[in-house]
Formats: sequence, C-alpha cells, structure tokens
Amino acid sequence: MLALIAAVVARDLRLALRRRADIAAMLLFFVIVASLFPLGVGPEPQQLRKMAAGALWVAALLSTQLALPRLFADDYRDGTLEQLALLPQPLGLIVLGKVLAHWLVSGLPLSMLAPLLGLQFGLPGDALAVLAGSLFIGTPALSGIGAIGAALTLGVRGSGVLVSLLILPLYTPVLIFGAGAVDAAQAGIGAQAHLSLLAALTLAGVFFAPWPAAAALRIALE
Repeated sequence: MLALIAAVVARDLRLALRRRADIAAMLLFFVIVASLFPLGVGPEPQQLRKMAAGALWVAALLSTQLALPRLFADDYRDGTLEQLALLPQPLGLIVLGKVLAHWLVSGLPLSMLAPLLGLQFGLPGDALAVLAGSLFIGTPALSGIGAIGAALTLGVRGSGVLVSLLILPLYTPVLIFGAGAVDAAQAGIGAQAHLSLLAALTLAGVFFAPWPAAAALRIALE
C-alpha cells in the first residue's frame, strides 16, 4: 500500500514539475491577493496586524483551489484514471497519493512563503511561526476536502466554479481555526488548542476524504 501511494505521489510530482507555470501562477496569485489587503485598508499597523491572519489564510485557501480542477481531470481525459481504477488495490489509496502530491505542490510552498508575506502586516516573530505552522498543519485538510469536490464535478462543464461552491463551506472550520491560531498567538494566550483542532481536521481530511472521493470517481467513470 505504501509503495502504491509513493508511486502515485512521485508520478504526480513529476507531472506537476512539467507544468511549473501552474505552480508559479498559484504562488503569484497568493502573493498578489495577500498584498492587496494592506494596500486596500491603509498603513495603520494595528489594523494590519488584526486582519493579517484572516487575510493570509483566505489568500492561501483561494490559491490551493487553483489546482483542484486538474487533480483528476487530466487522468480522466487520457484514460489513465480508468486504468488506475482497474488495479486490484483500493482506488482510495490512489486518491490519497494524489491528495498528498497536491499538498506538496500547493500547501507546502504556501506555508513556507506565508511568513514573508506576514512581514508586510507587521506580525511579530512568534505569530509568523504560528502562521507557518498553522498553514503547514491545516493545508493538507484543504487538499483532502478539495479532492471530494474535484471528484464530484469530474467531467462536468464549468467544474471549476462548481468545485468552489461545493467545498468553500467545508473549508470554513479550517479557516476559522487556522486564523484563530495566529490571533491567539498575537494575544499571548497560546495557539495549541487551535493547532490541535487543525491537526484533527487534517487527519480527517487526508485519511477519510479519499474514500468518498474514490466513490465519486467510480460514478464518473461509469
């Protein structure tokens, strides 16, 4: 099972590296959206620090969605997904590998880039560390939940918009606890509770979401 997941992750990473422009566009989108907030609300330091957590998390959330429509679409069009579904191993394991690969090319770079963008909001060092940690812990949940939406809309015209409509409400708890962790760090009350809840959401999103996504993929292939 681990060999299958590792093979799927390695394959998807190789394909992603061939489309470096997509990764660059996602990161650039994150930078632009996060940078627009300080320009729009003004240079007041207190106000910028207050809105930093929510602004950066919303920007990261929207950025991860850019790659979701292609999570299964390319394999669906060229027939690879149908061949993967015929393997004796559970399709959910293949989806799990794709979820991990999606996080490695989206959530992980965003969590590493976020502290640099947090500087323009005037966040202190401890809050920047919590920001990076909350994104590192929470973005896998976004990839797992997003896989369900991508599978449900596979082969549907205008799937990009439908994916957003389906998964944005499900992203809300991750957004609340992720931004709450940074706010708690700034308030000096500790972010452990928020980070623990984020970790629980990630475990649920990564290890349970692939199975309903696999069921949706089988329906799309019929």
